[in-house]
Amino acid sequence: MPILAALVCGLVFGTGLLISGMVQPTKVLGFLDIFGAWDPSLAVVMMAALAVSMPGFMLAGRRARPLFAPRSFWPDKTEVDPPLAAGAALFGIGWGLVGLCPGPALESLATLSPGVIGFVAAMAAGMMLQDIWQKSRAAIRREEPVASAADG
Repeated sequence: MPILAALVCGLVFGTGLLISGMVQPTKVLGFLDIFGAWDPSLAVVMMAALAVSMPGFMLAGRRARPLFAPRSFWPDKTEVDPPLAAGAALFGIGWGLVGLCPGPALESLATLSPGVIGFVAAMAAGMMLQDIWQKSRAAIRREEPVASAADG
């Protein structure tokens, strides 16, 4: 059942991206061009997404457990740390340079555009490198000796 729920959510998300035109890099680049031919439609899509998702998150937060999973996976970190800031900056740079973010990029793969294919390949490589980096950081933390009171 979780796979079916994920499929339905993905279809709704993808359909929304398609209908709103957010799979077109020109829409995103137009939104980012605040001193030129600014296109506010991305802001409208984001506000509509928040208006729909906020009540859903509020309802989900009240439930003891999710409908299709044994437990909820709510974030436990609430502070902005350097990895989050760096990741957000890299995401923004990539988004601003190309006009695609992960969801629309995956949906745009259907066009078989070499630029989109290259973007998705680079995005996948970045995800794999990040996974390797996170695992190496975790391994280093496990190997660090723990200081004790006897150490002075």
